[in-house]
Amino acid sequence: MASLIPGYNYDIFISYRQKDNKYDGWVTEFVDNLKRELESMFKDEVTVYSDINPSDYLLETYDVDASLRDKLKCLVFIPVVSRTYCDPKSFAWEHEFRAFVEQASKDQFGLKVKLPNGNVASRVLPVRIHDIDIADIDLCETIIGGVLRGIDFIYKSTGVNRPLRSVEDHPQNNQNKTYYRDQINKVANAIKELISALGPAEENPVKIAKEALNPNSRSRAKVKTPLLAGSIIGLVLIVLGILFLPKLFKSTEQLEKSIAVLPFFNDSPDEENAYFINGLMDEVLNNLQKINDLRVLSRTSTDQYRGAARPTIPEISKKLGVNYIVEGSGQKYGNKFVLRVQLLEGSQDRHLWAESYEQEIDGVEDIIKIQSRIAKAIAEELHAIITPAENQLIEKTPTVNLTAYDFYRRGREEYSKYTSDNREALKKAEYQYNQALNYDSAFALAYIGLAEVYWDRHYWSGYFAENFLDSVLILADIALSFDDDLSDAYSLRGHYYRQTGDSEQALKEYDKAIKLNPNDWQSYWGKGLLYRNNDFVSYIDNLRKAAFLNHGEELPIILRGLGWAYSSAGFLDESVHYIREALKLDGDSVTYYWYLSGFETYRENFDNSVEFLKRAYAIDTNDITLLNKFGFVYLFSGQYDKALPYYKKWYERLKASGRYDINDMHRIGYAFWQNGLKKEADYYFNEQIRYGNRLIELGRAGSNLYYDMAGVYAFRGETAKAYEHLRIFNQKQRMPCFMDWLIKNDPLFNGIRDEPEFQQIARDVEAKYQAEHDRLGKWLKEQGLL
Repeated sequence: MASLIPGYNYDIFISYRQKDNKYDGWVTEFVDNLKRELESMFKDEVTVYSDINPSDYLLETYDVDASLRDKLKCLVFIPVVSRTYCDPKSFAWEHEFRAFVEQASKDQFGLKVKLPNGNVASRVLPVRIHDIDIADIDLCETIIGGVLRGIDFIYKSTGVNRPLRSVEDHPQNNQNKTYYRDQINKVANAIKELISALGPAEENPVKIAKEALNPNSRSRAKVKTPLLAGSIIGLVLIVLGILFLPKLFKSTEQLEKSIAVLPFFNDSPDEENAYFINGLMDEVLNNLQKINDLRVLSRTSTDQYRGAARPTIPEISKKLGVNYIVEGSGQKYGNKFVLRVQLLEGSQDRHLWAESYEQEIDGVEDIIKIQSRIAKAIAEELHAIITPAENQLIEKTPTVNLTAYDFYRRGREEYSKYTSDNREALKKAEYQYNQALNYDSAFALAYIGLAEVYWDRHYWSGYFAENFLDSVLILADIALSFDDDLSDAYSLRGHYYRQTGDSEQALKEYDKAIKLNPNDWQSYWGKGLLYRNNDFVSYIDNLRKAAFLNHGEELPIILRGLGWAYSSAGFLDESVHYIREALKLDGDSVTYYWYLSGFETYRENFDNSVEFLKRAYAIDTNDITLLNKFGFVYLFSGQYDKALPYYKKWYERLKASGRYDINDMHRIGYAFWQNGLKKEADYYFNEQIRYGNRLIELGRAGSNLYYDMAGVYAFRGETAKAYEHLRIFNQKQRMPCFMDWLIKNDPLFNGIRDEPEFQQIARDVEAKYQAEHDRLGKWLKEQGLL
């Protein structure tokens, strides 16, 4: 048989385990139906190889090279991925799947091809007939070198995980909402796209026109005037010019104007002046971030390169995902500083621009002048547009008092040293900011510095207070009263309103911040969190923008946020990809296993879930979130005697840490109750209700809080209150995340589970989940992300 493309023996190779075809001939039927579908899509015959014919089995005793070398020379490889397929000891895995990937990676097209729509796709097109374990997904993705994306033929309902049949008895019960005929069509469409991308393109119209001008092909017209000859020659030259001149003079493809500013080296003889040199770097970075035409990474992205020992510029550029690098060094002697700055094209370590500055410091404007000049010179070198408004922000002098500015810069230096293990840095930063305000009481940036300190110092201690973080809002407002163009002030106000439950106002504040600083990753992150429970598309879109601007220590957190979003919407494969990328960056295996445990719980593979938690706990016995997770998994698997010790230990450690989390008080209560300790159970049930009502009074109650309180009321038999809170939950939560699974399985609602109103609420939650899943899937495809 021949392929549509010369040099290949088959268009499609279908690989599977024989045992997946024994029960009901699923693979045989799939192959037959796919062939029929392909006949309706291709004018020419598409050749499909599968070892359906018993006389053509590729048995272990065959000469593998002789049997497979020719057959695997195909365009598209379709593995039927089941619970048994991902087995390195199996013939299909080792001699078909792995062999094709290795062979295709070396042929003329490569393993991954660019589709006509611009997206990139693998020539491995998995067809999945079971939800498989995370370990098996990892195994597959290790071979293909990317996310395991494919087309699912899975029928999933409570306790059911099997191949989707062409004729189903109860298709409405399939939680995946997929239909066999549609999935067959999707496979055929995917094959069509791949083969179109691989196949020979149609003749270019310009090429045809050029050939038409070939003297050997012209008609022998009797009239050949000089004008006609000249016109033809001119036209030939025009066509040749169109075809070839751009290629001769075309410059390198324009690079994205993405920049990372590396920490400046302090060449001063006195290390005490490091704060000043760091301040120059900070302000150059801040000025560049105000230019909308540039993508500028955050300071935390480049802090890892602070110090003398650095990788090469190309290595840094590649790791940070930017095209340009700014580096510099400076010295400060008394009242004078010298600064040298250069711009490099990252991949080639090629110098594009460099300048040295020597400046006497008579006033703040002398420092600001140099900082703004550097930013504008870099922008000019990259042909970036600076609007009049951006130019005004770049040239603005924040204070005219040099002493106040010096204290402010010292405060920024101390604040940059703050970690959970170095809270003393907050006190030092606070002192410096207050000193700055003693010299200039209208210094807006110093108020912002104080607001950031207060946020970090008082977040947990004031969580249940009526005036929670009010000092932060007051300080941000004071700053804006002196300078209403401070993006950091609007960003802080956004954080405040998000935490206090005013999402609409928070969104307005974040948008103001981004307008003033289009490279403000924290505002994109904050916006994303606002959408976490009501709009997956906006949530993921904003988190992706945050990740695009921050390649520092916060990036793994952002990636895990993306992983959470994908998993909550039912895209578990994509979720695993993001949490694995986070693991590569920070090596946090504990959090990685924590997520994998959650996925297995959602699939009701409770033994696997516990196994992942045990792996995590073996690494870090101090992580109290693992104790909570153990309790949850054991509780939902009905092992109440095992759940209680973990919940108790979690709560004890939580109190000792000075934090208070009411999210699982009702779970602890239920665990006590099931172990016969009703007095203790009532205590935790009451805590859930008491603190829940407090947050409702403060206007900071999320939809899930109403759900948790409803669970307590339902368990206690207070049906009216249970439904009152469930209705509010149902109204507030547009995007129910894992709630579609939780509400079906939550034992706290067993007493009302069969009642019509509860059943309707459960259906509403499932419908919302499915609608959001479908909407996100459509958006992801439009963006080329799925």
